[in-house]
Formats: sequence, C-alpha cells, structure tokens
Amino acid sequence: MGLFLMCFLASTIIPFPSEATILFFLNSGNYSPLSILLVASLGNCLGGSTNYILGYYGRKILSKKQLLRSESLVKRYGFWTALISWVPIIGDPLLILLGIYRTPFGLTMGLMCLGKIARYLILFWTYFTLT
Repeated sequence: MGLFLMCFLASTIIPFPSEATILFFLNSGNYSPLSILLVASLGNCLGGSTNYILGYYGRKILSKKQLLRSESLVKRYGFWTALISWVPIIGDPLLILLGIYRTPFGLTMGLMCLGKIARYLILFWTYFTLT
C-alpha cells in the first residue's frame, strides 16, 4: 500500500521522487521485483490520470493568457505529449493541459502509461545491472 500511495502522489502535482521509493522496496528484498513494478506503475498511471481529470473538469485552472500560450503546444503535438509526462516538473502540468484541451482519454492514458512504465523499466534495468 505504501508503494502504491507514494507512486500515486509522485505522479500528481505533489513533488515526490517515486524512484527512491522503488529502490527502497527493491533493496528490502521482501517483495518480488515484478510486484514492485506492477504496483508502482499502477499507482503512477492512476496519479497521472488524476492530473488529466483535474484539467478536464477544471478548465478554469489556467488564465486566458496561459491557455493561449499552451494552446499551440497541444494543437501541435496533441495526445503524443503524454509520452513525456514522466519527465519531472513538466510532466504533471502537461497532463493537466491535455485534460483541459480534452485530448482523447484512451490514447492519452495509453501513451502516458507507456512513458511512465518505460521509465520504471529503465530504472529496474539499471538497478539489476549495477547490483
């Protein structure tokens, strides 16, 4: 439950390093790496979808000026922007923007999860390569 919650919070607008939590669980030796990957990915993807939903239902989060500035980004790249939602600092606001501009939910979530899971797979690969 702690791993899920930490990874969920890390993918919302609350800054928290989910990688440190994953490494803690991997180093504990009490859990299988596959279960850690699945729980962390589920928490992180659900947290990211929360950002999208915040934007979808909270269009008034941004001022008119901010909306105009961000509109070109979303119009240019659309739901493909979700692939980089794992990037710290910019990823969470990107998902809120995608929600505000109502990009297709399924495609946006699929690409978001793909990016977030790929980041965790790289973390796992690095961890097991170095240990």
